Amino acid sequence: MLDYKKLGFKCGLEVHVQLDTKKLFCQCPSLVNDPSPVNFIITRNLRATEGEAGEKDVAAEFEEAKKKTFLYEGTETSSCLVDFDDEPPHTINKEAIEVALQVASILNMKIVPEILVMRKIVIDGSMPSGFQRTALIGRDGFIATSKGKINIQTLYLEEEAAKKILEAEEIITYRLDRLGIPLLEIATSPDLQDPEHVKETASLIGMIVKSTGKAKPGIGSIRQDVNISIREHPRVELKGFQDFRSIPKVLDIEIERQQKTKEKSHVRKVEPNFTTSFLRPMPSSARLYPETDIPNTEITKQLLNSIKIPELITDRAINFEKKYNLPPQYAQEIIKKNIPFDYYAEKYCLEPRLIANTLIEVPKELKARFNTKQEPKQQHFEFIFDLLAKKQIQKDAIMEILKDLVENRKPDLSKYGTVSLEDLEMFIKELAQKNPGVSSGGLMGDIMKKYRGSVDGKLVMKILNKYKKA
Repeated sequence: MLDYKKLGFKCGLEVHVQLDTKKLFCQCPSLVNDPSPVNFIITRNLRATEGEAGEKDVAAEFEEAKKKTFLYEGTETSSCLVDFDDEPPHTINKEAIEVALQVASILNMKIVPEILVMRKIVIDGSMPSGFQRTALIGRDGFIATSKGKINIQTLYLEEEAAKKILEAEEIITYRLDRLGIPLLEIATSPDLQDPEHVKETASLIGMIVKSTGKAKPGIGSIRQDVNISIREHPRVELKGFQDFRSIPKVLDIEIERQQKTKEKSHVRKVEPNFTTSFLRPMPSSARLYPETDIPNTEITKQLLNSIKIPELITDRAINFEKKYNLPPQYAQEIIKKNIPFDYYAEKYCLEPRLIANTLIEVPKELKARFNTKQEPKQQHFEFIFDLLAKKQIQKDAIMEILKDLVENRKPDLSKYGTVSLEDLEMFIKELAQKNPGVSSGGLMGDIMKKYRGSVDGKLVMKILNKYKKA
């Protein structure tokens, strides 16, 4: 195992989270994967321009030298002229600002008195205008981790880039549905202690943003960039993490790579096999200049006082666990998947663990045992819970009935009809007397096969043991 302290491990983290609102500077919906057919294709060649200081950014010049041509596929349902800077940007998305302020408050940040939108020069093709709009929301915050307090340097609200779908030798093709979606960029100080600490912090920041209820779901909606160096080596930025669980393995491989070579500070791309490859030189502050088409937004006391701080997902899971006496893993999964558990519990008055097991474990078992292609839907669960509440079936029938429902078959409920306790006990008594040498467990299968899901297994075993001992 690597000795990170001895190596002089120094690491900071940037977490990028897409927000589930309309786009940041227009009224287009944020359809990351717009299913609509392509309405138009635009071709552009981009060049580096000077930033506010009158200098060109070295990373922008590097991309310009590639002389790439960029094709942009778009649809009228998710793109407009704002995406190409052919129309002035609209008023900044107030909902996105409110979410950013919620996150900044949870991160104990000093919120800026006024939001000033800047243009950041980006000419790798991901921004067809040649720049990305970005705005500082807060700075100098902190969060608590298992290895101490970590400082949060900055929180920016910015536009998401276009989505690359095809790359040839001279032409790169992008889709525009993702372009302009509000994106939070949260940067920590460079004092994370080791790769596992980086992973923990990435997970914690992601959880905080998800707690707002406005983080987009799905793979790629949360991404991490990691800045890392070891003693006597320059900082390297690793881009392209889409799963924070891969961070420790990638960082260990990157440390071993840095030990073998000395080079200038630069940006590297994380590859699927956990290695990294050179992407471009490290960008500089020369790429920034003010956005003059958007007025500044004052952060008033009235606005700050109106911001409601959401309950963290971790706290919500603990409260859920206590409220319904559920195992921690059930409570966490209910919150993570946004399952309407309160609704089911209040409507059907069933034992909470039975509801939780049906919602969480049964779908997993269906997929594992029967390779079902579809997930159970809410109406399927409601059908099951209604039968259970009316005592028309026992819990043993849940699996088979749900299997029929997800495979679009009408369940034959006559197989699961309830049986009277008197008839059940009589059958078990006769079966036990006819098979004196067979254990209770051996007879259990015959009984459950006869009654399918209409009897409770614990009750059957209780009656069996009664007559096997007689």
